[in-house]
Amino acid sequence: MTPDLRFVEGDFDSADVIDLLRFHLASAHQSSPACKVHALDLTGLQRPDVRFWSVRGASGALLGMGALKTIEAGHGEIKSMRVAPAYLRRGIGAAILAHLLHEARAGGLTRVSLETGGNEAFAPARAMYERAGFAECPAFGEYVPDEFTRCYSRAL
Repeated sequence: MTPDLRFVEGDFDSADVIDLLRFHLASAHQSSPACKVHALDLTGLQRPDVRFWSVRGASGALLGMGALKTIEAGHGEIKSMRVAPAYLRRGIGAAILAHLLHEARAGGLTRVSLETGGNEAFAPARAMYERAGFAECPAFGEYVPDEFTRCYSRAL
C-alpha cells in the first residue's frame, strides 16, 4: 500500500472533496449517456447505507475518494471511487480499493460488487478491479446489462 495515506470518513465539509465529487460526476456524464451514470452525488453519499472516505497524503492534499454501500446483509457495493487527476498512476486507486475491502470485511460483508462503465474511458478502472480479484458478474440490483455497463463481484 502507498505510505502516508490518511483515510477520513465523511469529510463532506471539505471544499476539495466537493470539487472532486463534482469532477467525478461531470466525467461520468462525459463518458456515458446520462441514463447510465450511476455515480452517487453528495446527497446519495450521505445516505445511512453508505460510508464515504476521502484519502489524503502526508501534506493534507486530497488524493481521492471512495464509498461503500450496503446492498443487503453480507453484500456491499463499491461506489464513487475516484483518484484526483494529479495523482493518477501512483497506486492511489489500488490503496482506496484495499481500504474499502478492509472496511467491508470489518463490517461483516462477505461479498463486494461494483458497476463501472463498459467503454474505453473505464478500461483502466476495469483492469484495476480485475487485478484486485474482481470478476465480471451478471447485473445486480437495478443495473441493466448493455454496452455501457459492466458489473463485477468478488468474495471476501
